[in-house]
Amino acid sequence: MKLSCIQENLNRGLAVVGRAVATRTTLPITNNVLLATDEARLKLVATNLEVAISHWIGTKVEEEGAITVPARLLTEFISSLPSEKVDKKGEKKPETVDLSLSPRTKTLNIKCARFEARISGVDAKDFPPIPRVEDGLATRVEVEALRQGISRVVFAAATEESRPVLTGVKAEFDGDELTLAAADGFRLAVYKLPTAVSVSQRTEVIIPARTLTELNRLMADQEEPVEITINPNKSQILFRLKKTELVSQLVQGSFPNYAQLIPQSFNSRAVVSVAEFLRATRTAAIFARDGSGIVRLVMSPGGEPAPGKMTVSARSEEIGDDVGEIDAIVEGDEAKIAFNGKYLTDVLGVLHEEQVALETTNPSSPGVIRPVGMDNYTHVIMPMFVQW
Repeated sequence: MKLSCIQENLNRGLAVVGRAVATRTTLPITNNVLLATDEARLKLVATNLEVAISHWIGTKVEEEGAITVPARLLTEFISSLPSEKVDKKGEKKPETVDLSLSPRTKTLNIKCARFEARISGVDAKDFPPIPRVEDGLATRVEVEALRQGISRVVFAAATEESRPVLTGVKAEFDGDELTLAAADGFRLAVYKLPTAVSVSQRTEVIIPARTLTELNRLMADQEEPVEITINPNKSQILFRLKKTELVSQLVQGSFPNYAQLIPQSFNSRAVVSVAEFLRATRTAAIFARDGSGIVRLVMSPGGEPAPGKMTVSARSEEIGDDVGEIDAIVEGDEAKIAFNGKYLTDVLGVLHEEQVALETTNPSSPGVIRPVGMDNYTHVIMPMFVQW
């Protein structure tokens, strides 16, 4: 292997695949990154056996080849190299990195500007094979729609492994619609988005929340639609971006029937400003830290000509209490309900709409949060029981 590439591109590529490098493993080679020539490009691959990320960068290839080297060592060295050089005319140009492989010693030789390094590697044949996900369900999704869907759902997935299916996000492909749903036993988030390519058969899978979090990071600079492929036995999923591919294992099991958890009616509905509600909740959460995180909400209808209001409060026996008040358009009866403050700030923090509606039935029933003017997102939060 012998090639040259731009330092900035190599540095960025290593950062992309580095998210998939194993941290705790019984298979040492998964601490490595695979470098392999692929026609006129350099392919970088890392895997922790659950997720594999491949990234391609443009290179000038003189000799084909492949090698694996310690990911952390290579990344730290490449990132420390200069990214620019000044030519004879005094103009700044991108700095290049020359890579060459000594086949007999499995040593990767690196040259950049006035720096040289040699890194001992392991034969590429010993690197875990990356699954090829080609047959099966295939569709495309606009990147911004997918980014919004993941951001508004993934945080509601469970982080504890006691119920593995809840650490994932249920993805339902049906016709030209994709529904993402996540729940942790205390809250539920459901988001519907269109797909660019309709699927002929309804398909349901559970995608690890960590996978979608990584995908969201990878999509930060993406503008083209994301291609999604699920293999026939629903064990693996592929997300194909412009220069990057992410392959992930799918969670096996049955996701709870979340539709029955969403209340179909309400006795009280309050429409408030997202920014004001978030500020009031964050302020109350300061006092709620020593009070089991409980934030209390009281929705009061207004009379002519006064508007309605929502009172957001928290109290701690040892510290004190806080009461905030915001304007609200309240429909129905006065209502009281208490939530974990973190669950409120989590959902309000991902909303970009100006107004949000909170629907309640009674203090012991789930509350439903829906952005005003948006019917494809629903967030349900279980209440906390308090003495009023």
